[in-house]
Amino acid sequence: MKKLILITIALLSLQSCQYGRMIYYYTADIDDHKIFPYTKVNTGTEQFHFIEAKQSALATKINELTFGVKNKRYSLTETLDKFTETTAFLVIKNDSIVYENYFEGYKRDSISTIFSVSKSVTSLLVGIAVEEGKITSVHDPITKYIPELSEANATFNKLTIEHLLNMRSGLKFRETYSNPFDEVTKLYYGRNQLNVIKKLKFIHQPGEKHEYQSVCTAMLGIAIERATNKQLGKYLEEKLWIPLGMENNATWSYDGERNKNAKAFSGLNTTAIDLAKIARLMIHKGKFNGKQIVTEEWVNNCVTPNKNNDYYQYQWYGFKNSDDIFAIGILGQEIYFNARKNLTIIRLGKSWTDTDPYVNKIKALIK
Repeated sequence: MKKLILITIALLSLQSCQYGRMIYYYTADIDDHKIFPYTKVNTGTEQFHFIEAKQSALATKINELTFGVKNKRYSLTETLDKFTETTAFLVIKNDSIVYENYFEGYKRDSISTIFSVSKSVTSLLVGIAVEEGKITSVHDPITKYIPELSEANATFNKLTIEHLLNMRSGLKFRETYSNPFDEVTKLYYGRNQLNVIKKLKFIHQPGEKHEYQSVCTAMLGIAIERATNKQLGKYLEEKLWIPLGMENNATWSYDGERNKNAKAFSGLNTTAIDLAKIARLMIHKGKFNGKQIVTEEWVNNCVTPNKNNDYYQYQWYGFKNSDDIFAIGILGQEIYFNARKNLTIIRLGKSWTDTDPYVNKIKALIK
């Protein structure tokens, strides 16, 4: 009995600090929304529903697709179920659901942590804040909204909102998620993001070099909260969740009860069906059912791949000579859309899988 008590105390102690939580939980997981404090993101009174078209000709063609694994052929559903640790896979064409399946015990209303897909959603909130004049310009220095950073290092005065959107901070920041001493781990498991950010050093001048860093989005999230005087989750609720007619309440994890700064880089927790509405918004250039939610100019910035930025622009991924746009999170959380084909594919899961074979075969079915 005494041994059990000591073990329990040790485990509780491990959870009390960021390094302990890293060891205790080991690695990030799509159910991490259960271990962090969060802001609830509520739906409104009206919901938007896609058309169910699982008996359509396109749905039939998708169900007839096969994929080779270990010298055998499997249907899309069998492949996803047996070999990929996928939890949700959704295909929408022209506002019609032509394929929808859930695995590993997950359902349509099961929320999961979408990790860096949160970055792409945060970008849209920055765009809205700029349009509203809460953030006056993407050329503003981040210190206009987080002045404490200027006191920590004067170089922060040269770091702009746009530098952060394009991940050109110049900061020394390790993005591995596998080492409890890496900066991203401190952001993810720590209880004070701002303290972590203040301690970072610059190895390049802001704007000089693109390097994917979660800390960029962490700063954008805090800037939105300061500029709007609202928690990021509540700003999301007001500006996107209710206007887009989301079906399910979401949550946005924050660092700790003292600061309550949302983990803008990783902490949105939601469902596949509601992520599809983010894609729909992008496909329609920021409009939802005729109402401009995000400016067309902002969406165009997001979907215009920047070859000088590894084809990463305003927290969205693109490719050279391609209409395909992605939002991607660790363990293979993914929004894919092609505006020209009016096609959306959402994949959520417990581990990485190469979705290119599925996306490419599905895309090839559509002229």
